[in-house]
Amino acid sequence: MLVIVRRFGSILQPALLPALLLPLVISGCTRTPAQSASASRAITAQQQQEIEAARQQMELIPPPSKTRYMAVKSLATWENPYLTVQGGMVTLHVLLADANTSALGQGGLLRPVGARRQDLNVRLSELSTALNAIPESSWPYGRVVAVEEAHEIPVSARPTVRRNVETVIKTLGDLGIVVYEWNESGRG
Repeated sequence: MLVIVRRFGSILQPALLPALLLPLVISGCTRTPAQSASASRAITAQQQQEIEAARQQMELIPPPSKTRYMAVKSLATWENPYLTVQGGMVTLHVLLADANTSALGQGGLLRPVGARRQDLNVRLSELSTALNAIPESSWPYGRVVAVEEAHEIPVSARPTVRRNVETVIKTLGDLGIVVYEWNESGRG
């Protein structure tokens, strides 16, 4: 390279040097060193351990009762956690159990159901952690989660949302949670 620079003179040197280095830079960026491959395997192994730990924690919740959750006609009356999948995140809807066990005034003015409902925006990568944080008393149907796509999605965002739904379904399956896919028209 020094020979080329001397031969063309100093006027072309600033323009020629980047052109000569470009193939070296490009070829250097496309190769993955063996260290990064082993690091990605270590990360994958760590993720598998985290999923297994989350799955074991989820197994404390009893299996789903199909007769109970199949009878639900609306997400407004759904008592288990449910997910609304959007483009960049997932909204986790949780109905906390009523602290008062008596039937007196249940759902009335002093004990409204809406006050116990929590809506949390969660990243897809943190979904398993968020589901494990939900108390066992908020799973009356057992280990089942309703999943719906967000409403009024622009046409350009629909493929992204559908991929996110598939990712959510895979994550729930890895955790041992039954997926009840909910449609806009009603049930799944």
